[in-house]
Amino acid sequence: MTVVSTFDVTGWDATPTDTPEAGPDLSRVALTKTFAGDFEGTSSGEGLFCGMGAPEAGAGYLVSERLAGRIGEREGTFVIQHGGLMGPEVAPHTFGNIVPGSGTGALAGIAGTVQIAQADGTHTMTLEVTLPPEA
Repeated sequence: MTVVSTFDVTGWDATPTDTPEAGPDLSRVALTKTFAGDFEGTSSGEGLFCGMGAPEAGAGYLVSERLAGRIGEREGTFVIQHGGLMGPEVAPHTFGNIVPGSGTGALAGIAGTVQIAQADGTHTMTLEVTLPPEA
């Protein structure tokens, strides 16, 4: 099943961890989001970011994020791990997965992949998921 939602970043607390004189900065970020669409809910997570101060020179990120909400009538939580790369000679590319065994409530047993995209100021999350039959 394909699950598509837009999201807003509602919290962003970045802490630089390495700021060399040359080369991209490294930062740790605590973040929160709200989602609307096929998945409705919120998330909180932690990310590692490279080059977020100068993405035109190249940037990358890795995030672990717990989502809490509902897909259809099924409510619960699950964890996604995702990342991405972009740069002047690299088309934006994202990748990610739902962490096996991380689903709770009516989302227990959820599995699949995640893609994050941004176009015209809108962030979109696309999940390709499988869910076990409801009990």
